[in-house]
Amino acid sequence: MALWIEDDDPLPPGRSALGPDAEAPGLVAVGGRLTPQRLEEAYRKGLFPWFSQGQPALWWSPEPRMVLPVDAFAPSRSLRKTLRRFARSSGCEIRIDHAFERVIRACATTPREGQDGTWIVPAMRDAYAQWHRQGRVHSFETWIDGELAGGLYGVSIGRMFFGESMFAHRSDASKIALAALVAWCRGHGVPLIDCQQHTPHLASLGARTITRAAFEAHLAQVLDAEGELDWTYDAATWRHLLQVEPAGAGAASREDP
Repeated sequence: MALWIEDDDPLPPGRSALGPDAEAPGLVAVGGRLTPQRLEEAYRKGLFPWFSQGQPALWWSPEPRMVLPVDAFAPSRSLRKTLRRFARSSGCEIRIDHAFERVIRACATTPREGQDGTWIVPAMRDAYAQWHRQGRVHSFETWIDGELAGGLYGVSIGRMFFGESMFAHRSDASKIALAALVAWCRGHGVPLIDCQQHTPHLASLGARTITRAAFEAHLAQVLDAEGELDWTYDAATWRHLLQVEPAGAGAASREDP
């Protein structure tokens, strides 16, 4: 049975999560108020909140853990073509934190793969929006002809990015935002993106599962990395993923295979 916690109680470690034979495998604790301070504690321990409207806060540490090593990102040939067109188009751009509130609201109306309904309940949106204002949560946004077409948001601590949710109003718009995040991570020395749980879609892009112990060992290496990150997205950032000149560069494009 998972531990019930009060607002002032510390979260238990991930190794105390319920096992694979339990009704809720990976559940670590129940209860406590969502605050930026609590979220900071949770993510540093490899935990994250995930619950439905009307439930108390549920804190999870799945075993195994789905992660995307940024050097293993493997877009399909068709997605690569889409990314090259996007990177070269003057009407397309990636923005960071330009419309965070719109992004998280859009994500809240998009069910996770294989699930009905949303898990981004009002209390979750409020807590992450507050944490965003403190500089811990960021959105990567796909803009096409001045319109927000898709995006994602996640948590950044040290040299670690924890992906939370994504949405798309146009075809491939969320994939473009994910590719932009990968390019940005490569350029800023962030080696791994947390994806939390396995999905076939993420697996097709290069994500894989690792043990909880391996995930926590990685966090110990990167969470307290020094140095500020630059939360802007220059079109030249695509060079970390694509061999293509951005729009307006003037030079001939070099296309990767």
